[in-house]
Amino acid sequence: MSRLYGDNHRALQEQFDSLRLADAIEKVAMETEVAGPHKDFIESRDMFFLSSVDHKGRPTVSYKGGDPGFVKVVDDTTVVFPSYDGNGMFLSMGNIRGNPNIGMLFISFEVPHRLRLQGEATLHDDDPAMDLYKEADLIVRVKVSEIFVNCPRYVHKYQKVDPSKYVPRTECATPLAGWKHIDMIQGVLPARDQGRAEKEGGIITQEEWQGRVAQGDG
Repeated sequence: MSRLYGDNHRALQEQFDSLRLADAIEKVAMETEVAGPHKDFIESRDMFFLSSVDHKGRPTVSYKGGDPGFVKVVDDTTVVFPSYDGNGMFLSMGNIRGNPNIGMLFISFEVPHRLRLQGEATLHDDDPAMDLYKEADLIVRVKVSEIFVNCPRYVHKYQKVDPSKYVPRTECATPLAGWKHIDMIQGVLPARDQGRAEKEGGIITQEEWQGRVAQGDG
């Protein structure tokens, strides 16, 4: 029995004569543990895409970024990553709280290379790994169910220009998010952010923030 394919996958595989190919790929590429090369690749990444499912069964995909190594392989079947300060919506984390099934897509745009990981995630606010990440709100622990390499054929080649200045780092203070300087949201910011805009560059309008975003300084 396949771990990856259901009836709808099989119907399309039969339609396009790829049933044998799909079975061969699953047999060769699909693994249930994070092997050495996969571990090295995951821990070298400074970003990944996280898919989760909400309370209405709708999928969503989020970009998660940090410094290289912010996703850590704890053992052969466990990875962890931090949930940093966001926009207060907690879409991905709320989804995980209601439905632990997630997907993680790791990509190198320079090689190129991509790796898919499926698993069950749990949220923790008292995890020992909290000590590894400055300003993490939560730690996400993922129990790996499947991991496999995808063909990189359509991955465009890009080069990294600069790391994000907003990633929390022990050697420096983390700047206030640009949008948290907008005048109209000052009254609804979390308590920990109240008053920071005035002290860290001032309050701006939404139009000013949008202008900065357009210039790549959001």
